[in-house]
Amino acid sequence: MTKPPQILILYAHPTPHHSRANRRMADAAAKVPNVHVHDLYELYPDFHIPVRREQALVAQADLIVFQHPIQWYSMPALLKQWVDSVFTPGWAYGPGGDALHGKDFWLVATTGGSARSYQTEGHNLLPFSAFLPPYQQTAQLCGMRWLPPHLLFGAHQVNQKTLAAHIEAYRKRLANYPNWPELMASTTPTPPASSASVTDQPADQPG
Repeated sequence: MTKPPQILILYAHPTPHHSRANRRMADAAAKVPNVHVHDLYELYPDFHIPVRREQALVAQADLIVFQHPIQWYSMPALLKQWVDSVFTPGWAYGPGGDALHGKDFWLVATTGGSARSYQTEGHNLLPFSAFLPPYQQTAQLCGMRWLPPHLLFGAHQVNQKTLAAHIEAYRKRLANYPNWPELMASTTPTPPASSASVTDQPADQPG
């Protein structure tokens, strides 16, 4: 019997009880078979992350999801700490670092700003795609396949019908993984970074 695909959602919301969208999205995702919602702020409020335990959890997943609100055009602090601690050289990238090769990576994020604010004439001056390279390069460096993000703009302003439709689309995507059109069209994963040298580490890692 073929093992069903395993999905790990790294859910990071600093104030989940004030969440309008992410909390409901996480609750809906948790009801999908073979999905594990890993609530980082609930588990590690002191930012002390057990690296080996987290690496073992990630190693079992076929699809790794980063779900969070966008904060200062990036991920919340605890998720950044998690990446810094867990995606270590020799495990996630660099010589011998092939633990994540061939896995799929999916960003699921909400923004406070509207879609219009992420345009050249908008408040943020740039399209949202301009803020994606750190995520994309993380996937590339670790040999993961980058999937198109699932984004909800203006999470505090959208009406209930729009929000409900967004949550249901998220649930359906998770339930149908890996039978997604973009995956069925291309079965070629991101090339592994096995040839990376010691100097090919993220620039903000200590040398």
